[in-house]
Amino acid sequence: MALLILGIVIFIGIHLVRSFAPGLRAAVTKRSGTGAWHAIHGIAALVGLALIAIGFVKARATTGILYTPPVFMTHIALTLMLIASIFLVAAFLPAGKIRVATKHPAILAIKIWALAHLLANGEAPSVLLFGAFLAWGVILRISMKKRWRAGEITYPAFVSSRYDLAAVLIGAALYGVIVWKLHALVIGVAPIVIA
Repeated sequence: MALLILGIVIFIGIHLVRSFAPGLRAAVTKRSGTGAWHAIHGIAALVGLALIAIGFVKARATTGILYTPPVFMTHIALTLMLIASIFLVAAFLPAGKIRVATKHPAILAIKIWALAHLLANGEAPSVLLFGAFLAWGVILRISMKKRWRAGEITYPAFVSSRYDLAAVLIGAALYGVIVWKLHALVIGVAPIVIA
């Protein structure tokens, strides 16, 4: 479990520097340039992800169940994951109504992803991992709202509803690939077990 915790701390920590230690990023950028900061950020994020992946597998083999969700939670989680996939895609497209309404669709997608997995998984490592990511999403959203109020960031203006349609179609396709094969391939667990 220690590796999983370390990975979570590194990954989420590097992504919260702007929220909790904005001077650190500014100091590194001023001293060594933007490229150095991006390199540090990227390496730390990859190390964190690697530790999370290794630590999660090891922790699942040695820790127990905190709670057993009812079977219907799996259906709710699968539905939430479709919504999360659409929001994630919307974050990378020009602004449609989805992006304008949610303001930070990628952050919302992370929170929905984490909540969906908490509803469907009761193992200790899952609760730790998805609970941490849900908390990170909430903290990040609060931070972004403060930065918006301070005038540090602006939200994109609406461009066209066709980007909403694209987000729904591409998001549904992404969701289909994840459920069909990708989740089992990457995580080792099929989200839908067909008897």
